[in-house]
Amino acid sequence: MERHVAAGDIRLCTTTTGDPADPTVLLVMGLGLSYDWWREDFCDALAGRGLHVVRFDNRDVGRSTHLTGPGISPWGFLTRRARPVYTLGDMADDAAAVIDAHGGTAHVVGASLGAMVAQEVAIRHPGRTLSLTSIMGRPGDGRTGKVSWRRVPDFLRPPAADPVEDMVRSFRRIGSVSRTAEDDEDVRTTMRRAAGREATVPHDGQGGGRQLAACVAERDRTADLRALTMPALVVHGDADTVIRPSGGRATAAAVPGAELLELPGMGHDLARATWPAVIDGIARTVGRSSRTRA
Repeated sequence: MERHVAAGDIRLCTTTTGDPADPTVLLVMGLGLSYDWWREDFCDALAGRGLHVVRFDNRDVGRSTHLTGPGISPWGFLTRRARPVYTLGDMADDAAAVIDAHGGTAHVVGASLGAMVAQEVAIRHPGRTLSLTSIMGRPGDGRTGKVSWRRVPDFLRPPAADPVEDMVRSFRRIGSVSRTAEDDEDVRTTMRRAAGREATVPHDGQGGGRQLAACVAERDRTADLRALTMPALVVHGDADTVIRPSGGRATAAAVPGAELLELPGMGHDLARATWPAVIDGIARTVGRSSRTRA
């Protein structure tokens, strides 16, 4: 069942899986994607490890509040210059409000842009963050985790006539070498479900552009990551061309005691073949939290 949580003027659509008495894991999704992209099977597997899973739509996607204002132009993307309507820090404060509404503390897990938001949650709200798992992320230093030039056209292409099959093709380009027909069908199912949910709220169709502007305008978090004290896991694929593996390595090097899990053949996706390693890693990191054990 969905529940809306207020974060100032923003209303965030949330849903949960598992027993609320178990340790809470907050999942933060990436650029322009609703909570549906944390697949239900994935969440069920985490719940099976004794975890209470909370998903939510970031601002500007799904059934959360959609804002107005410009996103980012192609030139702004190419030159890495943006005037965002909001920042990754604002998105992290949204996530903190979700944590407050679900017990006050959580193990925070983010993927892609969600990894950068998760890092900001840990930095800005350390008392709420029991552990940090950063998947396909980077520290924002401007040097590591840059997009491969051959992936730049993916960010600049106009909308496709068939967005569902276009997304299947996109994940085939950027995804893991282990992607299967089942992964393709996951994309089709999730795209249709996400589109149906988003169609129920007013929006201008530019939310992804505003999130991208926030990502392009990210700050260097390296120094603040060095001050973190909670357990941390960094997951990255060695075949990622959207946020190259140097981003994961730099993140792990910055966070004291962080575990780096670099998966062979993993691209910029969560193909089903990667789930066992990722889920094991999240559960292992939760177990490292002294506050959870206490």
